[in-house]
Amino acid sequence: MTQISRDDVLKLASLSSLQLADDEIESLQNDLEAILGYVEQLDDLDTEGVAPAYQVTGLQNVLRDDEVETNGISREDLLRLAPDSADSQIKVPKVL
Repeated sequence: MTQISRDDVLKLASLSSLQLADDEIESLQNDLEAILGYVEQLDDLDTEGVAPAYQVTGLQNVLRDDEVETNGISREDLLRLAPDSADSQIKVPKVL
């Protein structure tokens, strides 16, 4: 079983921007050891011949072909409507 040290918990808390009390550190240490122990049990499973399950809900991506639709308006007409343009692009103010 994997042992989690107090320093490991403090480092995880720091990376997560968490502030823990002393009793919370010990509790979290025990919880993390139990979680890792459970995950280690998965090493005992025989997964030979089991296909990876990338999508378990049966949903599929619905994609369409990319097609340019001009709707009868040319690029030049659109650029002419813009308040400011340069190099065939609409210029906009900087946003910081």
